[in-house]
Amino acid sequence: MPRIKNWKHLRFYRPDKKARYEHIDALFSDHVDWRLIGDNFEEMLKTAVSIKVGKLTPSTVLRKLGSYNRQNRIHRAFRELGRVVRTEFLLNWISDLELRRITTGSLNKSEDFNRFTKWVAFGGQLLAENDRDEQRKLIKYNHLVANCLIFYNVCAMTKALHQMRKEGMRMDADTLARLSPYLTGHVNRFGEYRLDVKRQPPPIDYQLPIIGF
Repeated sequence: MPRIKNWKHLRFYRPDKKARYEHIDALFSDHVDWRLIGDNFEEMLKTAVSIKVGKLTPSTVLRKLGSYNRQNRIHRAFRELGRVVRTEFLLNWISDLELRRITTGSLNKSEDFNRFTKWVAFGGQLLAENDRDEQRKLIKYNHLVANCLIFYNVCAMTKALHQMRKEGMRMDADTLARLSPYLTGHVNRFGEYRLDVKRQPPPIDYQLPIIGF
């Protein structure tokens, strides 16, 4: 689900000219041109299928549509369909508190991970290579190192939680749910690194019981 900034400045589109809505009618301006969508639906469907089967990438389609003349019918039809989808989403957004909470929470997690991977890539955050394969390698290696550090953090946190449980400390599921694996304060990025490929991590029980905690 997207989190649309400044949505109050966006225009909502009516399903037809005569549609009126109590309390929120001021949000709506123009109406949807369903005939334009219907007349170009076959070409739009072909484009969608091409993306689905991998013959076209979404970025290629967006680039081509963006380069077309604004009066191009397929461009206008997709724009009209986008207005329908966006209006429906924004109506759900303003009326559903739980949707806003879930979307914001999920995006916050994604943003936390992105900040974490950026912190891990302290040696070079820019994609200096113009080669697509080399760029993919840099991103994948960065994510690999970040996931290794996340795994270490989770192991250390789990051990600490089990020790706290043995000492009789109580905590509920909501508290545990707020813990984050994106910890960096204990990591010395500029220290010495020793790699032992034969070392095996000790077994650890990730199932931390909550009842009686």
